[in-house]
Amino acid sequence: MPMPWSYRHAGKEWRGFLDDAKDQLGTTSDNVTYTVAEGVFRAFRSRLTTQQALDFAQILPTTLRALFVQDWQIAEPQPWADPETYLRETRDLRKHHNLAPENALFAVSFALHRAIQPAELTRALDKIAPEAVAFWHLENVDPAELGPRFR
Repeated sequence: MPMPWSYRHAGKEWRGFLDDAKDQLGTTSDNVTYTVAEGVFRAFRSRLTTQQALDFAQILPTTLRALFVQDWQIAEPQPWADPETYLRETRDLRKHHNLAPENALFAVSFALHRAIQPAELTRALDKIAPEAVAFWHLENVDPAELGPRFR
């Protein structure tokens, strides 16, 4: 079997995700964007069972997959919540160095939708729960803007 595209082009996929998220966040900092993305992933991951998290990670490009599981302390899933709770949890990561703006969830969701085939993302989220679909849902975005820019 040939090497998967995502492994061969991990840097290109990561750069695309980071640039998309940075544009939406309105920052020029890779560090701010990285922390916001990690915080959003942690807020989502904390609501999943271990199997759900591993299944979701399988659809992520390689570097995003690594970020998603980084520093994971497996625990019982937290209950689903509202966007304000997810934003607060995102901001709790590296609290004194975290500059997550109000649109943090949208920005990371937009970048994620640009990094994954829409059908793959839909299937993965549908297997988890309606709340998972709602977590990553984008309002008022033209579907033509979504989907991987590479491949």
